[in-house]
Amino acid sequence: MLQASERARLKKRADGHKTPYQDRLRARIVLLAARGRPNTQIAGQLGITTDTARKWRTRFAEHRLAGLADRPRSGRPRRISALQRAELCALACQLPAATGVPLAHWTCPELATELVARGLVSAISASSVRRILAENPIKPWQYQSWIFMRDPDFAAKATTVLDLYAGTYDGQRLGGDEHVISIDAKPSIQARRRCHRPTPAQPGQPMRVEHEYQRGGALALLAGLDIRTGKVFGSCPPTTGINPFMALVDQILSQEPYRNAKRVFVVVDNGSDHRGKAAVKRLARKHPNAVLVHTPIHASWLNQIEIFFSIIQKKVVSPNDFTDTAELARTLLAFIDRYNTTARPFNWKFTAADLTDLLARTQTHQAATQEPTNEPKAA
Repeated sequence: MLQASERARLKKRADGHKTPYQDRLRARIVLLAARGRPNTQIAGQLGITTDTARKWRTRFAEHRLAGLADRPRSGRPRRISALQRAELCALACQLPAATGVPLAHWTCPELATELVARGLVSAISASSVRRILAENPIKPWQYQSWIFMRDPDFAAKATTVLDLYAGTYDGQRLGGDEHVISIDAKPSIQARRRCHRPTPAQPGQPMRVEHEYQRGGALALLAGLDIRTGKVFGSCPPTTGINPFMALVDQILSQEPYRNAKRVFVVVDNGSDHRGKAAVKRLARKHPNAVLVHTPIHASWLNQIEIFFSIIQKKVVSPNDFTDTAELARTLLAFIDRYNTTARPFNWKFTAADLTDLLARTQTHQAATQEPTNEPKAA
């Protein structure tokens, strides 16, 4: 006899369009058996053998709904032993050059070849290598670039920038008449005139861009971002330098609310046009309410305007097809105007506390990976 709950679940399985075929078939066998149908009749109606009908009918009688699931199977014994799998992972975690293999990084086929060449396995496929690495997971074909911190005052400079993003300076909250502007330059943007005009997208075909082009010159994009409003200011001089940088600062600070603000913090990197104490004095002399704040060396990622540059690279510069620099400049500035109509501040989440944790982890990692020296210790 079927219980009401069992009948409801079996009917749901039997009628479910997304139910796996085997589960649907087993549910139908039990439902027909509950109506008193013999095994031969069930087999004929469902197009299966009598033994199959008898098997699932018996399993349900013994274990109810749990009996309709597949029993655990041992499967085929592994041909690649645990030791061989460990040796594969150990090899994948080494740089190929360190093992004498002339490769920049490992791929699954190359790992399979090297394992056989070393006699670690008699034979192994690239797909087997990929499955074993995925269990860990290890992806030696991928890589990330990084750079050591060179600025001795990295923590102090970065903390100042991050505190400004959080709305504080020297431990004091910024007022409504204090602003933070992130400024940087995207230099040498080329105007590439394609030999044939790009064709628009068609059904089943993406936009097509001619590979060959003629150079139409290059220019720079100088931009400043108000981190509180998300508004962007920009200019397109032929190149970067002190004068173009100061011209952009004049453009921003000559208008409200910056002109009469109490303080305007200008966050910049260490480019030659605004580097060092000379740049600080130059800016303060022309705009007394401006405070120049430098990011650490090799830390442009702390400058929020870089996020906007990544947006403009994807949406305007790539793919590149401009007749000359004049058309390129018009397009870049028109995009900034369009962007400002819906501008919103970036959701910057990296804080000074996160920086402290990152530096602690970096120091721990450096200490753990420091190579021992053979120099004798001082007496």
